[in-house]
Formats: sequence, structure tokens, C-alpha cells
Amino acid sequence: SEKRTKRMMKTQHTEEFNRYVQKIYDPLKVGSIDGSDKRPHDKAIVRAIDAEYKPNARVIGEPLNTVFVAHLHTETTEDTIRRLFSKYGEIKRLRLIRDLVTGHSKRYAFVEFCERRDAMKAVDRTHNTILDGRKIFVDFECERILQGWKPRRLGGGFGGNKNSGQLRFGCKNRPFKRPIIIQSYHESKERLRSQSSRSHHLK
Repeated sequence: SEKRTKRMMKTQHTEEFNRYVQKIYDPLKVGSIDGSDKRPHDKAIVRAIDAEYKPNARVIGEPLNTVFVAHLHTETTEDTIRRLFSKYGEIKRLRLIRDLVTGHSKRYAFVEFCERRDAMKAVDRTHNTILDGRKIFVDFECERILQGWKPRRLGGGFGGNKNSGQLRFGCKNRPFKRPIIIQSYHESKERLRSQSSRSHHLK
């Protein structure tokens, strides 16, 4: 019926679409602006699909309480990060990732809170904050939360630079865009009307 068709179209527009990756990381899906690609469009996606990756077993702490902080200034220190994030709750552990050889900052860090609600508050309130002159990116850790996660170095990850041609979607800074439904509601209605008419003539 017309009501049923309209309800189905509404469901397709509202319930099935999500702007962010949920639970499972699919390299093919995140390589598409609307998550609908059926074939990889760059070699890095193929590499991510074929790659085997296991989360670092030496990483400790509660993943659901852990916040990922990126785009840091090279001179930003652990103390500076702690001062910002301790405003939102007690910090259990903080790691500023550094190059093993040079000791220089790799410009990202992980902050583990004692409480999940404090981590959520920090993500909500510090994303796009200016710290040491840089706009920082803040979200939850992905490696131990998303099943099938592949890091950027293996062709996966999230975000990316337009110039690289390897954008990854379904994340906070590059959410999925709603797929364009080619068939409109009115086209669906006409098809159902035609089917109903044929059924009537066959009786």
C-alpha cells in the first residue's frame, strides 16, 4: 500500500543510515563517502582489506575509557595535555606517543580516564579545542573497540588529506554522507499502482 511504501522509505532514510562506523571496521565501506562502494577505488583499500592486524597486546587500560588525541603541536608535552583533560575527570593513564629513535612527539596521545562518563565528557568538550596553537582532534580509541580495525599505515584508519586521494569516512571529522536514493517515493508509488492494476486485470 501507499502508506507501507511511505513508511519503508522513511525507515530507509532515518533508521538504517548512520554517519559513523558502528562496531565493525570495513575498509571498503570507510573508503566511500556514503559507505556504499562495492569495489575498492584505491590500492590502499585493497592493502587494508588483505592486511592482517592485531591490536597491540602490550597496550593496557580500559578501551571504553580511553580518548585519542591527535593533531598536537610537536612541542606539546604530557603536562600540557594533562592540564587540559584533567578538567573533565580523574586521569588514570596518559601516553604521548614518541618516536623510539629521536624521542620526538608523533603528535598524538591517549588519555585513559577512571570513569567512562568523564571520557565521554572530554570527547564532547575538547574536540577542535586550540592547544598550543593547534586545533586538536579528540575521539574515542578505535584499535581495541572496532572489530577489524586497520591503521592508516596499512591503508585503513580514518580521515586523511584530500591531496593524498586516500580519504577514509565514517568518523568524526569525515562522517558518512547519506546515500542518494535514485528511486523516489513517487516512482515507488507508480510501480505499486501498476502492479496493482495488472493484478486486477488478471482476476
